[in-house]
Amino acid sequence: MPRRSHLLAVLLLLGAPVMAKANDMPEEWPDSIRVVLDNTAPLKASRGRRLPLYLWPAAVEETLTDSRAEALVRELQRRGIGLISRWDHSDMAASLARALPVARAQKKLGEPISIDASRCLYSFFDGDRNTAHIDEAGTPFWDTSFGKPDMGCPFALHHRREPIRQRIDAFAEAYAKEGLSPGFVFADWEIDGPIPWNEAWSASKRCRRCRQQIPDIDNFLAFQKTLVDLRADLQRDVYAEPLRRRFPNVLVGNYGVYPGDGFRYWYDYFEREEPWYPGIRDQRALYRHWADEFTRSGYTFAMPVVYTWSRMWRWYEYANDDFRWFRPMLLAATNAAQHTPASAPVIAFVHWHTTAPPDPPDPEVKQMSARAYQELLWHMLLRGVDTFFLWCPAEESPQEIRLLHAVWAEAQRYGDFLDRGVPVSYDVPDKPGTVISGLLWNQRLLIRRTDFTGEAAPVTLRIHGAEITVHRADGCQELTLTGDRPSQPGELR
Repeated sequence: MPRRSHLLAVLLLLGAPVMAKANDMPEEWPDSIRVVLDNTAPLKASRGRRLPLYLWPAAVEETLTDSRAEALVRELQRRGIGLISRWDHSDMAASLARALPVARAQKKLGEPISIDASRCLYSFFDGDRNTAHIDEAGTPFWDTSFGKPDMGCPFALHHRREPIRQRIDAFAEAYAKEGLSPGFVFADWEIDGPIPWNEAWSASKRCRRCRQQIPDIDNFLAFQKTLVDLRADLQRDVYAEPLRRRFPNVLVGNYGVYPGDGFRYWYDYFEREEPWYPGIRDQRALYRHWADEFTRSGYTFAMPVVYTWSRMWRWYEYANDDFRWFRPMLLAATNAAQHTPASAPVIAFVHWHTTAPPDPPDPEVKQMSARAYQELLWHMLLRGVDTFFLWCPAEESPQEIRLLHAVWAEAQRYGDFLDRGVPVSYDVPDKPGTVISGLLWNQRLLIRRTDFTGEAAPVTLRIHGAEITVHRADGCQELTLTGDRPSQPGELR
């Protein structure tokens, strides 16, 4: 389907990017900011009005003067990177003191005011025994299968809505009084609230209140939909609506919430793989049936998660190690890009180092190569992902930032395609072979071919009634469709 007008980020070849010198910025910045500046360089092609690249370390953790905030926002702007402020209700005054100078600078420089609201949403399950499950004898109990000791009854959370909503309202009001409108607000709200995985279904079948609320509780899909609908309602009520009411144009969303085809192609670190889940079997992978959380949430952007989850390694028996990672990761990215409405940007969390690695380490699990990861990023963009959000532990930051920013910087050369192009392929091969993605704009095609075998033969695609022959090549190929023949290296027949 057609994609949106703020597309973003992809590929510099595997050569190391030019690094910013340590003395390019005379100010003394915190280590997290310093690592961003030291491992990126100013863009050579304009970002235009596209969304910035987001990096977990590029966040404000100290109070800056207005002039220093402007200097930092400007320096990151040169690199195409957005600066994030974090809202923390536990000390709102200090949080605002850190965030407002940055917001003023972002408004002045035409950058989206970018906010992490995660801390404000924790926790619905706060340990109050009134939120516990209740068995037939009236005894409270918890579901401990998520690693959080106080996961309880999803139908006992109504009294938690107002205090959490007040936190979001308070920050929104403070910004509105300053004439500041957040442009991008995200949350990393995961292990809290209604979640249907692990032992949640068993716990709810034991719970007197859950059985009253879910008449068809013995049907897992009915149970899942009920919990996911409730989870979406909570997010809309306390988070999305308070922001959208004051700031109608805000992009607001949450980690892992996005439209899809009804299945989920990844498991979070706290989620168990259970053989009885309804879903699609693909070798040893089980892609779970997943109820729609996005539609009822009120969110205005999609946030898929495209990580190298370690368990993916054993899902497939491909001889090509990289394709073990590439297939499920591209499935997850394609799922979001293909099904998200054109009005909602796709902002994908990404991570290259093996995520949630086995403990103790498993020497058989091979790290995804840097080349395959960068190729994946490119295909994500050429399928409609608008920008990336890097998450990684601090010790991984330098290499993670270099790989991702190299892709992002090179992608800006193709701004017209990123802004206006329509994806031409969502195919994900079920075995190592050739992967093709592309954007069509104004009778021009920006296309990329990645091969996971030694196959070098041309591949023919049918696009809008025309046959396009794509030859093997390094990097992207740009074809101009004039008359009945495009320019080389592709051919139109």
